[in-house]
Amino acid sequence: MGNVAVIGLQWGDEGKGKIVDVLSADADAVVRFQGGHNAGHTISIAGETRILHLIPSGILRPGVECLIGGGAVVSVPALIDELGTLARMGIDAAPRLKISPLCPLVFSSHRELDEASEAKRSGEAIGTTAKGIGPAYEDRAGRRALRMQHLADPEDFARQLEDLFEYHNFILQQYYGRPPADWRADYDFIMRHRDAVMKMMHPVPDRLKQLADAGKNVLFEGAQGAMLDIDHGTYPFVTSSHTLAGHVTCGAGFPARLIGRTVGVCKAYATRVGNGPFPTEVSGRAGEHMARRGAEFGATTGRARRCGWLDLVLLRRAVWLNGVDVLCLTKLDVLAGLESVRVCTAYEEAQAPFDRCRPEYAEFGGWGEMPSHTHSYEDLPAAVREYVEYIEKETNVAVGIISTGPGRETNIIRTPIF
Repeated sequence: MGNVAVIGLQWGDEGKGKIVDVLSADADAVVRFQGGHNAGHTISIAGETRILHLIPSGILRPGVECLIGGGAVVSVPALIDELGTLARMGIDAAPRLKISPLCPLVFSSHRELDEASEAKRSGEAIGTTAKGIGPAYEDRAGRRALRMQHLADPEDFARQLEDLFEYHNFILQQYYGRPPADWRADYDFIMRHRDAVMKMMHPVPDRLKQLADAGKNVLFEGAQGAMLDIDHGTYPFVTSSHTLAGHVTCGAGFPARLIGRTVGVCKAYATRVGNGPFPTEVSGRAGEHMARRGAEFGATTGRARRCGWLDLVLLRRAVWLNGVDVLCLTKLDVLAGLESVRVCTAYEEAQAPFDRCRPEYAEFGGWGEMPSHTHSYEDLPAAVREYVEYIEKETNVAVGIISTGPGRETNIIRTPIF
């Protein structure tokens, strides 16, 4: 069965974009099923770095169809900007992109609400990307969101948009003490691009059925990571959508029984952008080493990522929640040069809140530089193989893909995915 879900197992930034790009070589279609332009998927091709936010990572592979399911939220300005960026790379993305009419739209007032909410929280801020994603999902849950399908009738769209901004502005002014947002600016921009956006609109579940019936390989691309799931993550320091593999069914409109394999992506260490508990966070030389060698800065915000040791307590949980069949371990090369490498195996207070957990560690000897262009597991240093096999034993899942560098070609594929 050629349908695969690729899911992040930590707090995002695990390298999913690169892995989706690699696996897209054997895929017919790639589908985003949640999140919005708060995601940042970084892909390195021939030494050039490309960062995608909303459009699926498969767009960098000629001939691969890309779909955005109704579980994702869409900012039209962000979409147009990303299409323009791809065009400057020589990629005409629109003909290969299909967007569900069910996608809720993100407006400037959502962004204003996001920024105001974070400012009011002050020292307890969540650390969002301030892109308006959370407020947009709030409107969907409150059944007042405008969706892509509403663009079909410009007059009715204008009426509903004005009503929505009236609601948002009441909160902005009366609760946050901020100036109102202007719905007309959003409306004018969207109407200028309406025809182009309407051409990309397509009932995604119908197209997915066609692909399934034809026996095509479909890759489902998650955004963020399991520990940012709105229900199962480190709440309230989470994103506003469901990031787990189970949400492919709802967010894309695809039967769970047809998902043949789930690939869970995790770094060989751990990082986190924004606030919230991070039991294995480290400072000093080891943390600085990870940050520097891993270029640990948010692809969307540019913020420095917090760094720490791999947390097997959370990894085992994420493996279970997602039903992971194959692990993909990324950025092993970043740990090269450390005298020793640690892994959290348990917490001293297993039931304590995450921010009070005291990790217990296993320690491994460090390793030197790794051969970045090898495709053989046996070519890796013995200390690296010991580390990989310990993770396999502790999670009871095979590490089927090992990323040894940022490039498209720097991978060891131990388990064929399609």
